[in-house]
Amino acid sequence: MQIALVIYDRFTALDAVGPYEILARTPDAETVFVAKEAGPVRSDNGVLALTADRALAEVERPDIVVVAGGPGQSALMEDEQLLDWLRAVDATSTWTTSVCTGSLLLAAAGLLRGRRATSHWLALDQLKRFGAEPMGERVVLDGKYVTAAGVSSGIDMALTLLGRIAGDDHAQAVQLATEYDPQPPYDAGSPRKAPAHIVDALRARSRFILT
Repeated sequence: MQIALVIYDRFTALDAVGPYEILARTPDAETVFVAKEAGPVRSDNGVLALTADRALAEVERPDIVVVAGGPGQSALMEDEQLLDWLRAVDATSTWTTSVCTGSLLLAAAGLLRGRRATSHWLALDQLKRFGAEPMGERVVLDGKYVTAAGVSSGIDMALTLLGRIAGDDHAQAVQLATEYDPQPPYDAGSPRKAPAHIVDALRARSRFILT
């Protein structure tokens, strides 16, 4: 089994690293970071770089595809090299997944038309432009497509997927090994619960509408 995590210039680090920490513990699986070109890829703050092990052209039939989100996604919405690759690998993948605004890249490739999907709450309505049905849930499964909401929800998505692949006991063991037991100091992780002035401030700074 090969798990391909797609990264690009200005991806959000946790979108890729969160699922990696979980899915890399899939039995008998190879986990690779892929980008348009192999080599270091800078995250959205320009400080952290992850190394793409392979170029897109070198990864032809991954079993699982995980597309990270991040500010760099906007510039790729009409990038035919990436979109064609997503369409090609989706034809043979067992699971096609995304975190945060990575779902907009899947949608731009035409893979989510008529399907339920989620994304970061600021980007959720953008899915309608591509024929997807936006769902305000943390993890959404529709057939082989698994989409996660914003950033940290990629861990939940990966655990959900790991349970489907390797069984509940294995997924729970990985959750315990990583001590994934969220107890945040604030109950502000959703626009439905955060103070209205904070929601409004983030919405005002949002990069959406997309180009």
